[in-house]
Amino acid sequence: QVQLQESGPGLVKVSQTLSLTCTVSGDSITTSYYAWSWIRQSPGKGLEWMGVIIYDGSTYYNASLKSRTSISRDTSKNQFSLQLSSVTPEDTAVYYCARDNPRLGHEYDYWGQGTQVTVSS
Repeated sequence: QVQLQESGPGLVKVSQTLSLTCTVSGDSITTSYYAWSWIRQSPGKGLEWMGVIIYDGSTYYNASLKSRTSISRDTSKNQFSLQLSSVTPEDTAVYYCARDNPRLGHEYDYWGQGTQVTVSS
């Protein structure tokens, strides 16, 4: 059973950098051909894909967030991380990590439970 667990501060101040980590168990983040995404949901809005790190370490980002977003990984800990810089209150959201399964048409087959991040002044 694959499990994902987000961790990180629940409160970030305006203009600071939001940092979250997703710890994966039950599968390796280097297993071909899976991809590992960060997705968020702001209050009253739908899900927003932020970016992904592929099994080979390649990264891709939502164009609207690309200038502020960085995704990295630590294969020794089987973790991948999100950094979002220069945050504003509009970045307040529940942040999820999820596995993208190409064998299921790139559906997300496993999700973390989500972590609330609030940006305050």
